[in-house]
Amino acid sequence: MKKVSFVIPCYRSANTIGVVVDEIRDTMPTLPEYDYEIILVNDCSPDNTLEVISALARSDDRIIAVDLAKNFGQHAALMSGISHSTGDFVVCLDDDGQTPANEVGKLLARLEQDDCDVAMASYEHKQHSAFRNFGTKLNNRMTEIMLGKPRDLSMTSYFAIKRFIVDEMLKYKNCFPYLDGLILRCTRRIRTVPVQHRARMEGSSGYTLGKLFALWMDGFTAFSVKPLRLASIFGALTAFAGFIYTIVIIIKHFIYSDIPMGWSSTMALQLILGGVILLVLGLAGEYIGRIYMCINAAPQYVERSVIRRGDGE
Repeated sequence: MKKVSFVIPCYRSANTIGVVVDEIRDTMPTLPEYDYEIILVNDCSPDNTLEVISALARSDDRIIAVDLAKNFGQHAALMSGISHSTGDFVVCLDDDGQTPANEVGKLLARLEQDDCDVAMASYEHKQHSAFRNFGTKLNNRMTEIMLGKPRDLSMTSYFAIKRFIVDEMLKYKNCFPYLDGLILRCTRRIRTVPVQHRARMEGSSGYTLGKLFALWMDGFTAFSVKPLRLASIFGALTAFAGFIYTIVIIIKHFIYSDIPMGWSSTMALQLILGGVILLVLGLAGEYIGRIYMCINAAPQYVERSVIRRGDGE
């Protein structure tokens, strides 16, 4: 019998995670060919999420609760949960009920086929806010450019992966995990499976503009040097444009000798070149700073405790 490990990062989900767990419990008996476990990771949630998932773990042998020492972010929480998984397949999903656990059979059926290493849920109609949908589209577009993601593939937070992909992902020990990049680095056999996307049971997405930007920076600086190459190309084009502009000014000066050489054009050119230089230096600094943090072994995540049945009884 094959085993499925469900990994769920939890943040502000005290009122929803129990419903998600119950849906998994109700669904898996309809798939008798699979055993399962559920790994719940508290990403330092400010509500009583930890108490809820701890109670679930103490009441069920199949559930493990992990408490992170601080808020490391969704992808770090997923890596923590994945590190505790023992299943042949690992299924990652959300804690707010938007990802339908009762349709996991579709993902597993697709994953059982030889041409599939990752089964990615796809949604015809997303129930996110306009801001979140825009962020998702931008993320997919940037992932195409920076990481070589196929154009017809949309990366989502609900997916199932085979064990050998999990083992390869866990070799990544640096402090800026980005699951889309890790998956794309391991395989291109990623297949989409249509499922229903639900409205959140309560609350709103925890992804702000700042968090989305930080996630993009993690992904694109940790798994691609294309930003540096684009900066070099942009710098070269700007330098070329500046050279052409200088030639034009010299020619105009000789043709129209009465044209004054004003400060405005000179200052505008300096501001443009200065901005480009600062942009490239800032981008290089991001890479250097992240290299420094990795060399100094900044943790990907820190687990305060792992709770299983029998603990605290």
